[in-house]
Amino acid sequence: MTEQTTHQHHTINYVEITVGDLAEAKRFYAEAFGWQFNDYGPAYAGIRGPDGDGEAGGLRHGEPVGVGGPLVLLYSTDLDASVEAVRAAGGRVVEGPYSFPGGRRFHFADPSGNELGVWAEK
Repeated sequence: MTEQTTHQHHTINYVEITVGDLAEAKRFYAEAFGWQFNDYGPAYAGIRGPDGDGEAGGLRHGEPVGVGGPLVLLYSTDLDASVEAVRAAGGRVVEGPYSFPGGRRFHFADPSGNELGVWAEK
């Protein structure tokens, strides 16, 4: 039986986040967003897809690249609760929350210093 693929040409397929401490990054993202992981040894963990199948990305141990690069945006149904979850997990809100034409969003730094954003429609 051939497995059906849902990958689409020229679309973002996978996102890797470089982290200084893999165990701390897994703890942070699990606590702040409920992410689950597939472990592939001491230097890599796959981020399980929201439905439990496949992977949406990964955490890769290495030297974080610092400021710049692409900005990964997560979606939230409750932006204020997401702000509090990030803070409670040890992240640092670096911008917002603020309004933009599509809703509201904020940016945060994870324990490795990576900046990501979270947005909501309201």
